[in-house]
Amino acid sequence: MSAMFAEIVDALYEAAFIAEKWPAVLEQITNASASKGGALFVFADSAPVRGKAVAWLQDLMNEFLEDESLRLSTAAARMGTVRPSSFVDVDRFMTADEVRDDPIRVRLRARGLGVNACAAIPMPSGELAMFVFQRGLDEGGYDERQLEVLDRMRPDMARATLAAARLGLVQARGAVDALAKIGLPAAVLAANGRVRVTNSLFDREKSLFLPTAFGGVAVANSESNRLFQAALQAVRGGLSPRSIPVRGTPPAVVHVLPLKRSAHDLFDGGDLLIVATAISASALVPSPTILTGLFDLTPAEVNLVTALAKGHSLKAAAAEAGLQFSTVRTYLNRIFRKTGTNQQSQLVALLKSAHPLPR
Repeated sequence: MSAMFAEIVDALYEAAFIAEKWPAVLEQITNASASKGGALFVFADSAPVRGKAVAWLQDLMNEFLEDESLRLSTAAARMGTVRPSSFVDVDRFMTADEVRDDPIRVRLRARGLGVNACAAIPMPSGELAMFVFQRGLDEGGYDERQLEVLDRMRPDMARATLAAARLGLVQARGAVDALAKIGLPAAVLAANGRVRVTNSLFDREKSLFLPTAFGGVAVANSESNRLFQAALQAVRGGLSPRSIPVRGTPPAVVHVLPLKRSAHDLFDGGDLLIVATAISASALVPSPTILTGLFDLTPAEVNLVTALAKGHSLKAAAAEAGLQFSTVRTYLNRIFRKTGTNQQSQLVALLKSAHPLPR
């Protein structure tokens, strides 16, 4: 199973820059989660909806992208409102009549597809990525194990989609083109940490990044740099990528993405891409939930973060969730490790300090 996950993660980071790879990686995730179909949608405030699907559903995806009545379907609108941070059974949020009459579900049933699982992943740069997978019509709903399989891959889906969304799910044409289209401070690093190529936004970001000896790079904030350097080491060693919070004005997130397979060649043999995003508030991304999709938080941790961002005390959050205080304390300590914070006040400040990202 671990080998299968590693294969899918590599494929996700390849598809981030090689758009033609999305149908294949969606097919891999479909198979791993005992699904029959799968798709990725990217929504933005001021851009058309974009999407990719497994090969045999791409014609239906094209119809969805072109037909406004389908984009306003109950299922799509409901998931856009709920924005589930972990994968959920979509039918739980719809009535039986809505499931029966929804135009998307009617078309999916005609192709032998039934229950949908969906996760909505808000990007710090303002986009909303939505992954949807379908079971066979006669296979019933998703069980907890299948949803856990999808949730295990969700953080890597988020980081890969960050780059794909900025590129508009379109093939990048070389390293310089890709870095320009990303429209965020970005740099390509070799395996030894040396900077190979940067874009002009990165070069101007003097308050966030600092040059180091032998052509390397560091994050200016010392606490964040400790996490950043550890992330570089982890990715170079084949471990999971991660995103690093950086407190400042405005606060930012630095993402470390491995460049895999064809993406490695696209970036002229570069091994790592680092991208900085200011924490952006938009109509699609409410401030308290901006970071939850990118810091590997479990559903229980997401619920706790949301409660704390609303001003609840830890005890009140525990009582509301029906959990022991010691359990919630354990969740909080895990959240501290994942977000690089060490106090509840720091965590809440990080979640609430949302600033629009200059376009």
